[in-house]
Amino acid sequence: MKAILIPFEESDIVESVLESACCVARRFDGYVEGVYVQPALPAIASADGFGVVTPAFVEKYEQEDKARIQQAQLYFEQFFSQRGFSDAAAGARPSAVWQNVGPTDDYVGHRGRLFDLVVVGRPMQGATTPTMHTLEAALFEAGRPILIAPPNAPSSIGETVVIAWNGSTETARTIAFALPFLKQASKVIVLSIEDFSVPGPSGEDVTRHLGYNDIAASAMTADSGNRSPGEAMLAEAMAQGADLLIKGAYTHSRLRQMIFGGATNHILSYTELPVLMAH
Repeated sequence: MKAILIPFEESDIVESVLESACCVARRFDGYVEGVYVQPALPAIASADGFGVVTPAFVEKYEQEDKARIQQAQLYFEQFFSQRGFSDAAAGARPSAVWQNVGPTDDYVGHRGRLFDLVVVGRPMQGATTPTMHTLEAALFEAGRPILIAPPNAPSSIGETVVIAWNGSTETARTIAFALPFLKQASKVIVLSIEDFSVPGPSGEDVTRHLGYNDIAASAMTADSGNRSPGEAMLAEAMAQGADLLIKGAYTHSRLRQMIFGGATNHILSYTELPVLMAH
């Protein structure tokens, strides 16, 4: 987890996003790269009343966007400088650099393929940013794990790790990505929610095989009770004092989860702790 990408979005939780990346970079002596995510051109009608975006409006928007990028870069650089990060050109670690590139819609997914981890903010209900578009581009296009930062900045990531195990391919893949965290964790718990799994190995099987990587883990099973699976996962992880939850994303299809709900959607909506996800 030495190479970390931050798609920078202006939001109320941007500090938590940067602090989450900072925690990981310090833990692994890593490199952080920030890149600005441009908001979509506002759909504002021109003065002619026909809903046409005029050249004058586009020029004004581009000027304002340039100013926003400059402000974002200053915020990013000051944040990491104050925390003792060096410029990447100096060769010291941990380090942070701003990539001053105007990304296309596909940029996050494409650029993310070069990194070990992409850190994004948890989409907030009632707010335009952070966006699900950015999260999904990183999750589905980069082929890398994403770390979802909660609304409040964490003080640590990876000391106590809970794996939300459901037997799925997606979670197995996420565990493989998470091995650097698991090898350094003080405590690892493989959590299964009763009656919520797909055919696959048990939590006890997972703990046994983690042992082959010299990772001491314990298995536990919790009753969901009247809670949804996602709600039960978050509650049990918090009860264990976790500062990182590992969860495969969208074991069921996104369409099914949009219609019927699902653990991934619940966690994306309500988590108060960092979550490592992969699909």
